[in-house]
Amino acid sequence: MPPKDAKSAQKKGGKLSKAEKEQLQKEEDERRQKEDEEARLLAEKEEQERLERERKEQEEHQKLELKDKDRREDELNELCHLVEENQTAVTKWETDSRAKAKWDRYMRCDGSPDPSVQQEINTFINLWCEDPEVQIKPILKECALALRLLEELEGMLRDEPEPADALRYQETLLSIQTLIQSKLDHSTEEILKWANAHSDIETGNMQTVVQDDIITLCLWANLNKNPRFKGFQFEEVGLGFELPKQLAVSDVAVRILHTHYDHLSHLANLKSQNPSRMSLGLGTREELLLEGATPVGECGETEGDGDRRGSTQQGGAEEEVQSVRGSEGRKSAVSVISMKEEGRSGQKQLEDAQQKLEENGSQIDTMLEGDDSGEGDSTPTPMDPVIDSYEGQVVDLQQYTPLGGVFYCDVFRLPPQSQQLNGWEMRELLDTGLQPFPYPTEQTQIQGSASMKLEDSGVLTSPPVGVTVTLPDSVLFLEDPQVARWDPEGQHWKTDCISEMSYDQAERKISFKMDSFYAFTLLQDSYANMPFQSWELRPLGQDSALLTITAALTEVSITIKGSKCMLQLDQERGLNHILGQWMSPSELQKAMVSAGVNIFVNQYSDKYVSVNAKDPLIEHAVYEQMALLSSAFAFSWSQWNTQCGHERLVLQVCEHLDPVPVREDSWCVYLLGARRSQRLRIKEHSEAFSPELDPGSEFHSTFLHMLRDCMSPAGQERRSHHLFVDAVHRLLRATRPLTYS
Repeated sequence: MPPKDAKSAQKKGGKLSKAEKEQLQKEEDERRQKEDEEARLLAEKEEQERLERERKEQEEHQKLELKDKDRREDELNELCHLVEENQTAVTKWETDSRAKAKWDRYMRCDGSPDPSVQQEINTFINLWCEDPEVQIKPILKECALALRLLEELEGMLRDEPEPADALRYQETLLSIQTLIQSKLDHSTEEILKWANAHSDIETGNMQTVVQDDIITLCLWANLNKNPRFKGFQFEEVGLGFELPKQLAVSDVAVRILHTHYDHLSHLANLKSQNPSRMSLGLGTREELLLEGATPVGECGETEGDGDRRGSTQQGGAEEEVQSVRGSEGRKSAVSVISMKEEGRSGQKQLEDAQQKLEENGSQIDTMLEGDDSGEGDSTPTPMDPVIDSYEGQVVDLQQYTPLGGVFYCDVFRLPPQSQQLNGWEMRELLDTGLQPFPYPTEQTQIQGSASMKLEDSGVLTSPPVGVTVTLPDSVLFLEDPQVARWDPEGQHWKTDCISEMSYDQAERKISFKMDSFYAFTLLQDSYANMPFQSWELRPLGQDSALLTITAALTEVSITIKGSKCMLQLDQERGLNHILGQWMSPSELQKAMVSAGVNIFVNQYSDKYVSVNAKDPLIEHAVYEQMALLSSAFAFSWSQWNTQCGHERLVLQVCEHLDPVPVREDSWCVYLLGARRSQRLRIKEHSEAFSPELDPGSEFHSTFLHMLRDCMSPAGQERRSHHLFVDAVHRLLRATRPLTYS
């Protein structure tokens, strides 16, 4: 503070003397020294306080760690006991349920055979094979029964039976599938034989639609042979076709057979890329022949007829074996050999099949080993189909799912029609059965090179066949559907030979053209709904919870009550067969995937989806503990889960005992690892991630005990039933929200 005289001198505009300047400088230096000293003392005090605080925190941290270490073994043992106790109870319930179902099946008196009893199922196949019935209505009823038997067989295969039983079930399953298609062909032929008796007055042709809940048969017979005919629409079922002029003037009949089931995809040669097929253990007819077995029901031999098969059948089997060698890959051969070694290693037929396969498959092995080496550009990208270099345009059934069943689009020679002569009705009888009409014709195929030369002039010797399909209401397509046709020789779905595809989203109609008549299906990317945007699991009461997953394209809610689950979806139309229906977790998963609502993952999913990779052991252990507490605690997605590393998980948790949505301020953030679980100081909307422990909380060795530590008495009274715990656990493991969101 300058003296008053100095101030007054400054005000008057006078100059300071040297003494006055020195005085001012001295006072300024003293002030600075005092401020520095005060700052130093304050810093020392703050540093001492910080060190003291850190020392106390370190001591507290060490106490918590020591406390956690002391109780670690007890907590782990208690968790293991709870998990094992629940698993034992679930296993016992499943065993009892299977025994009860088996007894109920035995006591059923509806005339249907038990597919697990070989004599009964063989008798059923024999009698149906020999049944002369060809009328479509009775055939559809018999097909419905056969399809129910197929579901039972698939269920028995999912239960992982003994290798010998599994092989027998596979043979029976393939035989029934073949017989169903054969019966439908016989009925088609019968309808076409009487086409002229049911011709339409306006068009002069015959068109008819026969359907039930599973099969739709559309038939059109060309009786008029009008060269101006373009096509026909079966309006009542949303199917239609367009014919080129060559067929419009020919004695042909067109059939569009829509089956809501799919008996083709499991025959695909891409065995290593079809997880659903591998889980069921299904094999192709050629594989069964390589096993040394002929599918039952090939005109229906019973179990005792196997030793009386003629040399003609044996020769046919050898021809089948020869035909499959050129198309089976190395992985397929290995799987076949593995099945042989497990199931029928002591049989001479097995040894012969293995020897032939080894002698003739070396060239394929060499080619595929080159593909497996990883050289070149053969490695697939996550968003592209995995297609072998020598199998162009083959659909990867790991990435794409056929939806809505199979559409068999065929053209047949029109059977001879009856003629009226002098009051007599005369008909030429043929024993050739239903004969496909070759299109493109052999002559057209020979002139293929010439047709290539005519492309510039716009002339096509074999114009494509047009098809229009209205999407089934039983399927939800999240994206524009793709079309694939069945290749019967290679036994896989392919995307070639299909052109001019267009999709009307408002009308839900897809139109396209094929260069010939094929069976085709509609495809959707299996992972179109992934990765998830967020998820939440909250209790609705005792042994009741709601799992909500906000996926990439839609929001899916699954209500869990006891051992059953129910799907809820904001869908204006369709899916009535699964919405609001109580099912087991496995049944619901199968139904949702078949309906196009896929939120479930498998061992191949991370190849096609960008995931937040986590240690699978830690992840699955967390799902187990979440399931145990899901009647009292709510769990939710956290943005910090992507920033905590591979070996740790972060999620939001809060105790929630009321069946209402969780308030935003109720959530706490938890950090989970292999050896420790803790509640964090940060909140979901904090500015940055920090692993700092929330004051007042403790470390625990398990997530279960971490949450129990702050559980209310009312929450502790909610002990979940083992079936509810198992249902929640199955859904969490099937969706894996901690990794796929």
